[in-house]
Amino acid sequence: MTTTLRPTGPIQEGADGAKSRTYDVCDNGRPIGTVEIGTDAAFGSATGALRSLSIEEPSRRRGRGTVAGLAAEEVLRGWGCGLVRLSVPEGNEGAGRLAAALGYTERSRNMLKHLDPAAPALPDGVATREMSAEEFTAWQRTSVDTYARSWIDQGVPAEQAMRKSRSDHARNLPDGLATRGMYFHVLVAGGTVVGHVWVSVREGDDGETTGFVFDVEVDEEYRGRGHGRALMAQAEHITLAAGPRRLGLHVFAANTPALRLYESLGYRTTRYNLAKDL
Repeated sequence: MTTTLRPTGPIQEGADGAKSRTYDVCDNGRPIGTVEIGTDAAFGSATGALRSLSIEEPSRRRGRGTVAGLAAEEVLRGWGCGLVRLSVPEGNEGAGRLAAALGYTERSRNMLKHLDPAAPALPDGVATREMSAEEFTAWQRTSVDTYARSWIDQGVPAEQAMRKSRSDHARNLPDGLATRGMYFHVLVAGGTVVGHVWVSVREGDDGETTGFVFDVEVDEEYRGRGHGRALMAQAEHITLAAGPRRLGLHVFAANTPALRLYESLGYRTTRYNLAKDL
């Protein structure tokens, strides 16, 4: 058995400089599957992505997927990538086994909750309101660095983490606090602002309008008092008021307290985001 990759066309390069290429996976020259790789526009050219890998059913369970994955990594290494990322949908056990065999580890996951018609009531003694322009300006002064630091803590090089943070903020908030579909609220307890939540409501990749929690944080001195749960309840209020009945979020795998909170609130994993150093 000789498993090789054969390009199906030239390297494609987008306006943002990200590259991609699709290959046939061949067994002794005969196509038995496909693999698509690329560089990550958000993180920069030093981060690669294994976007898809499929082997036809009669040729599976013979190690061909593993060989094709390793060959794809070698191509990315030749492109100058030092890290490769991939995503595995929840329930795709075959893809999960392949990723594990190739040495990928979980870095984060996407989660989703189907909302009840009425959001949970806020606890006694707290209230919410829209974030003021002054509060938004103060949040902006630190948000890019804070988000970049969360990626650095996952092993992403500082330059790549900052690139992603800046590009994500610019893409999601082109008009700042006035950006359509973006909602910033604060939580007030005893007359003091103790935390905030940022929710977007917009069309997702599947064509359905969905709420998404981009940022939720309780100020350090007020943690451990249930305020995070209250902010997540407010995220549901925001989403339901805008129309959707689904609310998603992204959580880093190492953030065990947040992961446990979301699971207790009824969020379920939809996708695992994995990575591997090359």
